[in-house]
Amino acid sequence: MTVAMVGVVAVIAVLAVAVAALGTLYAARAQATNAADAAALAAAVSSYPPASSLPPLTAARQAAEANGAVVVACRCRRDPALHDRTVEVVATITVKVPIFGDVQVRSTARAEFDPLLWLGR
Repeated sequence: MTVAMVGVVAVIAVLAVAVAALGTLYAARAQATNAADAAALAAAVSSYPPASSLPPLTAARQAAEANGAVVVACRCRRDPALHDRTVEVVATITVKVPIFGDVQVRSTARAEFDPLLWLGR
């Protein structure tokens, strides 16, 4: 009976670690998504010079870092034209997952900015 009980406890421990790992990854995915969304929105606004003095990449990095992430790619260029534009940002977060160690979670977000709407036209 003691051997069976040790086996049951071992299975429960393994399941607990697996659930903790999945929970950590799920929370990191949500954080990476929020960071990428914030970075894309900041970069979209900064892509139009009169709307922001920051370059789009700098604005994206600041927004991502404020949300605990790092920008690894930004398709966001500054453009003074009045046409709408879409930016794309990729952000990552590194988390420690039980048993697996450090895992990078990556998220991509896009945002659109229309200077004419911003100007009220």
